Amino acid sequence: MSQLKVTYVKSVIGYSHDQKRTVASLGLRKIRQSVLLPDNAAVRGMCFKVRHLVLMEEVAAADAAAPVPSGKSRTYTSAAGDAVVTTARSKTYETSRS
Repeated sequence: MSQLKVTYVKSVIGYSHDQKRTVASLGLRKIRQSVLLPDNAAVRGMCFKVRHLVLMEEVAAADAAAPVPSGKSRTYTSAAGDAVVTTARSKTYETSRS
């Protein structure tokens, strides 16, 4: 099953209140922020309603499987060098080196 990458490209200032709520319901808060959403009729309908404010791309499920840390991520390595912990905002990804 594919997913949709929705990117917020234009501000909702000056647009109706229901369009502001639709952008928020898509999980978008900042300009140039992207989210991966399931490809279904509900999400496509929301994107259609605010199509002048967002960009929508189809992404294959294999491309969207791996988490990609944002620009505000930190990577920590243990003293022994055997474990790497990457934190991105509120999520933590651990990788052990064997």
